[in-house]
Amino acid sequence: MTATLEAPPLETRGLHVSFGRAAVLRDVNLVVPARTAVGLVGESGSGKSTLGKTVVGINKPRAGQVLVHGEDVFAVGRRRRAAMRRQVQYIPQDPFSSLSPRRTVGQTLAEALDPLRARPADHEEAIVGALDQVRLDPGAMAKYPHQFSGGQRQRIAIARALIVGPQLVIADEITSALDVSVQAEILKLLRTLEETIEASMLFISHNLAVVQALCEHVVVMYQGVIVEQGRVDDVYRNPQHDYTRRLLASVPGSKGFRLD
Repeated sequence: MTATLEAPPLETRGLHVSFGRAAVLRDVNLVVPARTAVGLVGESGSGKSTLGKTVVGINKPRAGQVLVHGEDVFAVGRRRRAAMRRQVQYIPQDPFSSLSPRRTVGQTLAEALDPLRARPADHEEAIVGALDQVRLDPGAMAKYPHQFSGGQRQRIAIARALIVGPQLVIADEITSALDVSVQAEILKLLRTLEETIEASMLFISHNLAVVQALCEHVVVMYQGVIVEQGRVDDVYRNPQHDYTRRLLASVPGSKGFRLD
């Protein structure tokens, strides 16, 4: 199957992932449409992060397909797979562990663009542009990760994902380790980016209020299975599955909650 831009940036079909004998994902069918933010919610251990990591190739499925623009990531050669994975960028929960302490921000962003020749001077315009997108000044290029706050490091991780011009960004609990004020700043940034970039987003979170603030669609996972999905407001107003109802009831203020 060849890629087509008419196909969605991401689709999974009958996806199964196991760790040893334990099934972590079971028959997961998911679509992330073009230029759309989809929230993936569920309690810890529901399989959310496993799904995100499988999409980017960190985990290998036991069965099923991961389709990027209609092309199966796990059915192509290594070179083609690398090109496809460039279209799908992953932002981890903890940017500090994913940013090399020995590389400057400029080197990290240059490496994303050109892994073989990570010279910031060769990509200065693109790096400055990516930093500006996440509201960091050009002086950040010469600094190291430990010189930034947690929120600033998360902005660097976002810049690293965006600098290659992806079709899909997978954001894995990227606000959960931040305090409330910094979390609000990152969400404001993400909402701005939604309006200015072409990429879709799979936003993985256990925070239903954050998903409501950021996403158009929501997918609810429970014990490795998708139990409900639809437009955020529809699902939140009228949940059909008992697990979704329990999740919503656990939110402070519950019915009618919003993140202001």
